[in-house]
Amino acid sequence: MQVDSPNFKAKADAALADPHLREALGKTRIMFVNKRAELAAALPEFERLRDEARDRKNHILAHLDHYLERFDEAVTRAGGQVHWCADAAEARQVILDICQRVGAKSITKGKSMVSEEIGLNDALEAEGYRVLETDLGEYIIQLAHEPPSHIIAPAAHKTREQVADLFHAAHGGERKTSVAELVTEARLVLRDEYFKADVGITGGNFLVAETGSTVIVTNEGNGDLTQILARVHIVTSGIERIVPTLEDVSLFLRILARSATGQETETYTTFSTGPRRPGDPDGPEEFHVVLVDNGRSGMLGGPFQDMLRCIRCGACMNHCPVYGAVGGHAYGWVYPGPMGAVLTPLFAGLDVTTDLPNACTLNGRCQSVCPVRIPLPELLRELRHQQHQRNLRPPAERRALAAWRFVAERPRLYQFTNRLAARAIKGLAGDTGRLHSLPFAEGWTAFRDLPAPEGRTFLELWQARHPGAR
Repeated sequence: MQVDSPNFKAKADAALADPHLREALGKTRIMFVNKRAELAAALPEFERLRDEARDRKNHILAHLDHYLERFDEAVTRAGGQVHWCADAAEARQVILDICQRVGAKSITKGKSMVSEEIGLNDALEAEGYRVLETDLGEYIIQLAHEPPSHIIAPAAHKTREQVADLFHAAHGGERKTSVAELVTEARLVLRDEYFKADVGITGGNFLVAETGSTVIVTNEGNGDLTQILARVHIVTSGIERIVPTLEDVSLFLRILARSATGQETETYTTFSTGPRRPGDPDGPEEFHVVLVDNGRSGMLGGPFQDMLRCIRCGACMNHCPVYGAVGGHAYGWVYPGPMGAVLTPLFAGLDVTTDLPNACTLNGRCQSVCPVRIPLPELLRELRHQQHQRNLRPPAERRALAAWRFVAERPRLYQFTNRLAARAIKGLAGDTGRLHSLPFAEGWTAFRDLPAPEGRTFLELWQARHPGAR
């Protein structure tokens, strides 16, 4: 998937003018936000679990090389193979080589954000492979020829009517409109494809170092069918998804579903350990794990290491007012919302993603709901700082900041300027007490009035209430 983040502002403007997008996002976000709040409140130890998960992730990242080596050894003992890939190109080539060696023609895929990150589908299709997404949301956007707009609900931007149109165009027959009918239609279309597939590709929510197991969580069971019916099972995962033990998996599962979809647990939690063994009723003949770095190791030990704690639940974007207004496609790459505003600059380059760290009000809701307590606002501020240091912000903005700094470093001048501004803005409001427009703030006043100050600065108001205070 190509990075289209330089077009964030244009895409955001288009999203704000799209009534279908507002309808779809509004329903999805309200459902996820309310369910998360309900399930979190129902679990008295939820906040303690968040602390434990944060601390456990910090321990894992401090010893990441050790646990990755243990995982490699365990996968090998179980009869599988681990492929270490430094970047997206290497990961794509490894998977292409496997598919070519086994003579694959048809490939089914479970939902995997890493496969989106490395641009896997385009690479496979360019080589003539038939690739079919089996997650319902991913299948919908595959028919629409669009990337995901949400990491756990890829088709969150689509209304039911839009999905009905897509299915009718792709499948023919009578146009279905109810959710139950649409789900049944997708199930009937996809069911035979599992049996035809030569290779099944899934993601990995967790990789267990002690057993060499990979873990996926789904609500549809498509991940199970993808990996047990194909001759070859390939898991794509980032190196940070490792956990030491099966007990650690249970810890993260208790916070993952509650944070992501507001469920106590996902419908299916599936552990895969190696290929089919003698006596097994099903399972793949080959088992491969493609471990992808793609910039992650460069985050270790630096100011953005906390971002590697992310368990891809999507809670940050569910609660983000900016994501809720513009959706995921505006961010221009695989990861949208607050997590994407941090990850995309780190993976794709700060020079081509300058708008993303600034597409945030720094209200802190993302940090307050993150199950592993990632300080997202702090990371976004650090990216803004780095942009300023590298002269990546517009010249007019830099000049304005330089002027503000000049004034702020001189207390008397700062106080005089504040007094002058407070009185001038009050004058602009007239008798209404509200500002219908304000220079340099047209983005706010185009949609709302601003209350005018009463003509005195905060310091003047404080001194009036506390005579003698300095």
